[in-house]
Amino acid sequence: MHGLKGEMNLLCSCRTKMSVCRLCLLLSLLCVCAHVYMQLEGLHLRKQSQHHRTVATATDAAADAGSTCCSALKHHRQVSRWKIRLEPWAAETRGFQEEADRFLRYISTPQLSCQRPASVPPVFEAEHHGSWLLCLDRRFSLAQRIVSKHCRVYSLRLGAEDDALERLLAGSGCEVHCFDPSIRRAHLQEDNMWLHRLSVDWRDPNPAVPIQRLHSSSKKLAAILRHFGHRQVDVLKVDLESAEWKILENLILEQVLDSVGLLLLELHLQWAGFEVGGDEPSVVRYWFSLLRELERAHFRLYHSYSDPSKPRLFLHRNLRNTSSSFTLGWVNTRFPL
Repeated sequence: MHGLKGEMNLLCSCRTKMSVCRLCLLLSLLCVCAHVYMQLEGLHLRKQSQHHRTVATATDAAADAGSTCCSALKHHRQVSRWKIRLEPWAAETRGFQEEADRFLRYISTPQLSCQRPASVPPVFEAEHHGSWLLCLDRRFSLAQRIVSKHCRVYSLRLGAEDDALERLLAGSGCEVHCFDPSIRRAHLQEDNMWLHRLSVDWRDPNPAVPIQRLHSSSKKLAAILRHFGHRQVDVLKVDLESAEWKILENLILEQVLDSVGLLLLELHLQWAGFEVGGDEPSVVRYWFSLLRELERAHFRLYHSYSDPSKPRLFLHRNLRNTSSSFTLGWVNTRFPL
């Protein structure tokens, strides 16, 4: 009996040891599996992290390239502004006399001299078109474009009181477009002159106006250029009887002047002009600031003519016998861009 009990105890002890060994082996196997799993998971995470870094780097590079591209596009894109830059006051007193003196001195002092090349026909002498003087200097492109008959002219006017320059340029082979709300029919053609019954405005059409009334009427110059598919205008003549200030402001704000080679502008100084507000010193400061914006747009004054036949009025007063009408010629020194 005692022998049998001893064998049973020995057998139980062996079984217990085997169970413990199996348990230890199982735990060891679980540890190895856990270790391998952790190693594989770590490798996967490292690869994933490296992939994310690669993608991020590529994305950043693409973003940088896109930023550079967009910057280049923005550099060339025409972005409209909503107001002009007003120049500092002529004096701390902000007085009318100081503003008027600065303005009149500015419009009476040409900034460069234009020389007429010998190859241009003598028909372009100044006396053949009155106060409107072209700049035919070889440094700029107008003379060559007239000779090659590749010039385009826009004339913004109210009534055809003085169209000698337009007819002269049309006769020389230029494509001339006159925009005048007073002409008889919607569109007329005379040789190389196209007459459009259209008023050039500085405002967008009023959305409250019925659509059928939007066809008569008036458009901004930028819209007219788009309508005709014209990218450049060699000569822009503006004679709008005191609407020239707001038209000029719109051309500056929408950067239309980048597409203009020569700007011929008649100024009317007897009153502030359409929709120009403020007291008299502020009006003159605004006028001066507009013309300074022209200079910032690479235009230089080459011609100034004071009309002696006009009343001697400057904002409703006689100011040193100054004429109420000046004709200015500005040349774009970077045309064509």
